[in-house]
Amino acid sequence: MLKVGITGGIGSGKTTACRLFEKLGVQVYYADDRARWIQNNDPELIEAIKQVFGVGIYVNGNLDRASLGKIVFSDKNKLDALNKIVHPAIFKDANEWQEKQKKAGAAYTLKEAALLFETGSYKTLDKIIVVSAPLDLRIERVMKRDNLNKDEVLKRIENQMPQEEKEKMADFVLNNADLESLEKEVEQLHKLILEKYCL
Repeated sequence: MLKVGITGGIGSGKTTACRLFEKLGVQVYYADDRARWIQNNDPELIEAIKQVFGVGIYVNGNLDRASLGKIVFSDKNKLDALNKIVHPAIFKDANEWQEKQKKAGAAYTLKEAALLFETGSYKTLDKIIVVSAPLDLRIERVMKRDNLNKDEVLKRIENQMPQEEKEKMADFVLNNADLESLEKEVEQLHKLILEKYCL
């Protein structure tokens, strides 16, 4: 089974691209969604997060993501500390999921993650797709989606690897300036992956 990673800067439209792959029958592992679930359900991880960020970071048993975001996106050391705690748990969870898909006979799977290169998890994958979009469009999307102002969005973008660098490391780049053209690109890429790597 081919393991494909899909990433891109915040607001590039990774999730939109993944939904299009899902429509074509491809199974997708959403690392950020799983991270949210694990951060609220894995006792060891919860304890480790509380030790670094204090017990108050959990409210009614759930991680206060807004407060945590404010802390880690304005303090690189705190962001690194959080990543060191969370990423090993995600690696383990993703590997277990991929094994299940392999047993189910999947030709290829997608692992969607914002920090695929930054965490080094791209090394465990066979091919990498980067979803790309113009910066002003990305800012606009994230402001709308997450109810943030422009400065807050830019702060998050600065904490990620530049889009151009990601594109250089990619096997495939999908351009997401509009949905219609993205849909066509996803269909073409899906066909290419099946024909070239999965037959």
